[in-house]
Amino acid sequence: MNPVTSREGVSRETPEKTRILIVDDEPQIIRVLTMTCIAQGYSVKSATDGVAALDILKHWAADLIITDLSMPNLDGVELCRTVRKLSKVPILVLSVRDQEKVKVRALDAGADDYVTKPFQMNELLARVRAALRRATYTIAEEKDASVIQGDFRLEPASHQVYVRGQEIHLTPKEFDLLLTLSRHPDRVLTHRTLMTSVWGAYNIDQQESLRVLVGQLRKKIEPGEKPYYILTEPWVGYRFLPEGSP
Repeated sequence: MNPVTSREGVSRETPEKTRILIVDDEPQIIRVLTMTCIAQGYSVKSATDGVAALDILKHWAADLIITDLSMPNLDGVELCRTVRKLSKVPILVLSVRDQEKVKVRALDAGADDYVTKPFQMNELLARVRAALRRATYTIAEEKDASVIQGDFRLEPASHQVYVRGQEIHLTPKEFDLLLTLSRHPDRVLTHRTLMTSVWGAYNIDQQESLRVLVGQLRKKIEPGEKPYYILTEPWVGYRFLPEGSP
């Protein structure tokens, strides 16, 4: 049986409510997150580890999963990997500050974003809303399809880029990097993901080259010296905000 149930064929008591599954082995965090999400109008279920979460997903079609990384039985990374094999449901992971390597593993395993503990509830809710917005539409899979995000318009067929209506000339690698970022707005992309996209699956030992490439791209698209569109996620990767950072 499929470990993850899709919306089709699943009866919903309140079909107008977005469903969020919270997975954490700390009862206090589950309690606070559950109360907060319910107050925001979401329908919520919770689990204390990955095994229990997968059991819930067999019968309950979640629209978004919020999961801790360190849990017994089945941790957050393996939960991401298992869910992603069968579903595109957005996954938001919770991590502590010294878990950079585990955080990267989770993103590479299929997580969409992360929030670092301790976190502000407003930040978490903003990440939830962003993930749900991304899930409401799918960028066209055709490689030549135009990409229009915020201040940006990219034309892959002609390698043209427009920022705030002005054409910007990029090198092929700069274009590939911006195209990858623009197809995943407001989502953390790891160094490995970006290196694979720009240099290929067999050329991922390019972290210094990626840093240089990001610097070159920023000089061409950023309105000032401070990063406005491409934000650095320390030790993890980069996040692209097509409408600029607040």
